[in-house]
Amino acid sequence: MLKVGDKAPAFDLTSGDGVRVRLSDLKGSTVILYFYPKDDTSGCTKEACAFQESFFNLKKRGVVIVGVSADSVGSHAKFAAKHGLTFPLLSDPDKKAIKAYGVWKKKSMYGRSYLGIERTTFVIDPKGTIHAIFPKVKLTGHIEEVLAVL
Repeated sequence: MLKVGDKAPAFDLTSGDGVRVRLSDLKGSTVILYFYPKDDTSGCTKEACAFQESFFNLKKRGVVIVGVSADSVGSHAKFAAKHGLTFPLLSDPDKKAIKAYGVWKKKSMYGRSYLGIERTTFVIDPKGTIHAIFPKVKLTGHIEEVLAVL
């Protein structure tokens, strides 16, 4: 289980626009790394659009936003285009980063248990250390919580 102060696990994933993104490439910037269950579902759309609304102000402050799910590169491209998302959505189909960050969890819906991504946000400082973790994200007020720790 990762905790504040730990070194953020490395990742090397492909974005919806086909660009490889590595955590090491983002060193020197504060990174908001958020994991979400599925492209173009209501909660995930609301979360992505909320991050997008803060994107330009955060970019001016040297903050990078990155979303990760197990969806395909093509799915990410369609999702980003449909909602005007200008930050990278990274595809992790083999769930290496998802598992490294400890967000692949047992979940339940309608009495049925299954494994899936627990909506979680990590704030990683410019040196690659985890500065804040927001597990089991509730969408209302989440962006404000993240902005408060920057």
